[in-house]
Amino acid sequence: MADLKALSEAIIEGDQSTAVAVTKSALAEGMAPETILGEGLIAGMNVIGKRFKANEVYIPEVLIAARAMKMAMEVLEPKLVEAGVQPMGKAVMGTVQGDLHDIGKNLVVMMLKGAGFEVVDMGVDVSPADFVARAKETGAQVVGLSALLTTTMPAMEKTIQAIRESGLGTKVMVGGAPVTQNFADKIGADGYAPDAASAVDLAKSLLN
Repeated sequence: MADLKALSEAIIEGDQSTAVAVTKSALAEGMAPETILGEGLIAGMNVIGKRFKANEVYIPEVLIAARAMKMAMEVLEPKLVEAGVQPMGKAVMGTVQGDLHDIGKNLVVMMLKGAGFEVVDMGVDVSPADFVARAKETGAQVVGLSALLTTTMPAMEKTIQAIRESGLGTKVMVGGAPVTQNFADKIGADGYAPDAASAVDLAKSLLN
């Protein structure tokens, strides 16, 4: 029997070859793809998320774990689709107009994928209209806005206004170094996350 504990350990350690090998052998044995996803991959990323929050691991370890998860997901994804397994939720993520920083946003994207979300990563310098169009097109329940510069924070407010005016019932969460809970409340965001691991918890809570 393929060992899902070994799979989640491989994710935690960022061991890509083991993660891929165990995923392949689990599928070959006829294990349900959603079991492999939940008890192997997501379980491992959950541990990394908790450790990251507790400052026991840092960004490099998270990136290495996320890379192992991505490699295993490439094997697993077609099988999940075949089995009709639905993602936990759909999210659109991007850095707001005028801002070209993406490390924090990329981390959130990886952590959300690791938690079972289907994520559309729009990259950097994304206009309010583009956020609205992509949220409409994908039926995303959550839109995440990131900013690193204080000068681009007003673009968050403009994007939230555009989403509200579009009539989409999408929840909007914000984050980034200069962003605070206070600012998030002021611009009408549905939530604020101070770090990538908290962003996952927030996205899950916004789905309910």
